Amino acid sequence: MPVENDSDFYEDGDLQFNSTFEDEDEAFDLDDLLPTIGEFGKYQKLLVFGICLPACIPCGFCAFNQLFMADTPEDYWCKIPELHDLPVDQQKNLAIPQVVEHGIETYSKCYKYAVNWTEILENSDINDISANITWAHEKCTDGWVYNTTTVWSSIVIDFDLVCDRDIYPTIGLAALNTGGPVGVYLFGLLNDRAGRRTSYFTCLATLLLGSLITSLSTDFWTWAGSRVIVGLTIPAVYQIPFIISLELVGENYRSFVTVMTCTFYTSGIMLLSLVTYLERDWVKLSYYTSVPFYSYFLYLFVMPESPRWLLMRGRLEEALKVLERMARVNGREFPQVIKSKLEARISREKFKEKKKSLNVGVLDLCRTPNMRLKTILITLSWFANETVYLGLSYYGPSLGSNQYVSFFLSAVVEIPSYLCCWYLMDCWGRRWPLSLSMILGGVACVITVMIPDEAVDETLILYLISKALLSASFLIIYPFAGELYPTQARGIGIGASSYIGGLGLIVIPFVTYLGKENLKLPLVIMGFVSMLGGLTGLRLPETLHHRLPQTLEEGEEFGKNWSMNDCLHCRPAEPVPSQPASYENLDVLASNTASDVELEMKATGLSGKRKRPRSIIDERTPLDENRPQRISMKRLVRQMSVMDTQKTHDGTMQLTHWI
Repeated sequence: MPVENDSDFYEDGDLQFNSTFEDEDEAFDLDDLLPTIGEFGKYQKLLVFGICLPACIPCGFCAFNQLFMADTPEDYWCKIPELHDLPVDQQKNLAIPQVVEHGIETYSKCYKYAVNWTEILENSDINDISANITWAHEKCTDGWVYNTTTVWSSIVIDFDLVCDRDIYPTIGLAALNTGGPVGVYLFGLLNDRAGRRTSYFTCLATLLLGSLITSLSTDFWTWAGSRVIVGLTIPAVYQIPFIISLELVGENYRSFVTVMTCTFYTSGIMLLSLVTYLERDWVKLSYYTSVPFYSYFLYLFVMPESPRWLLMRGRLEEALKVLERMARVNGREFPQVIKSKLEARISREKFKEKKKSLNVGVLDLCRTPNMRLKTILITLSWFANETVYLGLSYYGPSLGSNQYVSFFLSAVVEIPSYLCCWYLMDCWGRRWPLSLSMILGGVACVITVMIPDEAVDETLILYLISKALLSASFLIIYPFAGELYPTQARGIGIGASSYIGGLGLIVIPFVTYLGKENLKLPLVIMGFVSMLGGLTGLRLPETLHHRLPQTLEEGEEFGKNWSMNDCLHCRPAEPVPSQPASYENLDVLASNTASDVELEMKATGLSGKRKRPRSIIDERTPLDENRPQRISMKRLVRQMSVMDTQKTHDGTMQLTHWI
């Protein structure tokens, strides 16, 4: 047999590995190394539970403390400077007209009698004066007097945000949510270019700067501007440590890390309810919910850079230091042979990346009918889910007899919903749990309109049921969308859907504002939106036990033959495994054993000291020891029951707009 190039072959006798030549299709994936050095060992546990999960808490603190900074006293009336020395009851009897609100006669909050009290007091004794209902009314011109029995400090009191200006706190809440999409984009760029550590601490510094300006604000517009700065970091300040956690652990633990991240985030909100109950001064509350997080800068000394990001950037020496430290702390031995192979693979992957010229955009998702329909349905479900979830979170303090207890309960009910959702996703798939939770959650909201206004506790219970169901669906929508979009366009697809979903967050504060006139109207609106989103989700194809579509063509074919019978199957049956047509990351495992090689050589007539093609031999490394020994086995796509997150071609997690 003629031999054109000896460097492409191995000698039969010694089976030596020639490191100069690597299989061009074999790309390094950290998920192959982690089982050897520990997928979730002591090193990952210390970092995840000691750093990454606590790093999620500032998001909830600084996103929802605004609800209590803008607390409105139950009772207030026009200030009458000429009568300020009189008892409160006498002031109101003389100067404030009575009106009927919700069937109850009470003093007006926004009007006073249009009389000249200086002239009246000069000509009459105060004890001889009584209000005349025929006097004309006028709006408050000298400010307001507030009943500070329950609420004694808020921006509403300090900046007089009542009556014609009572929508201003809602504008401030919309300002907070306006910064979110912009911040996710900016910190997403920084996350990919400067690294996870730099991005997180920059994000944390921006958050604390905005919180400091909030504390020092002396007028509403300065305060609202500070909330835009805070909003730039939400939800990025939550997502970055979440991504670091995912990149540190093996793929089998990503579902666990996702659920734990949501749990820590929710625990932070529960802790916030306690802080807001103990501290009612809005300036001090701003300090107490931000100053403790300055201590997080101590993480600079212990938080490592993501090894996946370092590998992607070609910073091999730093990546190897992190991985070797991980192996050492986990009590494992790091395979030294990986270093030389890693360098060659990274160089080759960087070269391949430069040659890529195909860019996929949002329009590519809408070129074919099935992919276009799925994109629209995913976006509608995402919009409904994210909007209603956050709207319910904002509306919690308005319900029940105690706003602090209601806010606490609205966070508590999320935790069992996460645990149930984790189980249901693996057993019943994504579509039905998502749709049912949204539909039933919407129904619970809508039927509150049938409950009498005085049934406060019953309304709160229905609200909590709805909040628990929407929390479960919120956990499902992200991995479900990631599995429906093909790998080729998964990043742009999730980014587009989450961005459009984020636009609803700007609108939802104005929906909750309607509750000032009718307490149940926002719940009814959010209920119908939730049910609409749940119904659209039923048309999406199930992804459990199905291989992820890789290309736009596969995405078009996936679910193309959907029928009503498919929708009626609530629990998808696990199919018989089959060889996939394409592979995520195109990672090929050279798992031929020496006996496999001998069989192949006999079949091809090669024997003795003749040279053999290198394509049928590869060195067995400690990394390979953990792989199944099968003839010509290639790595299958990950099981769909593992919650996956958008990654680049080299396995690096990507930042997307997800709260």
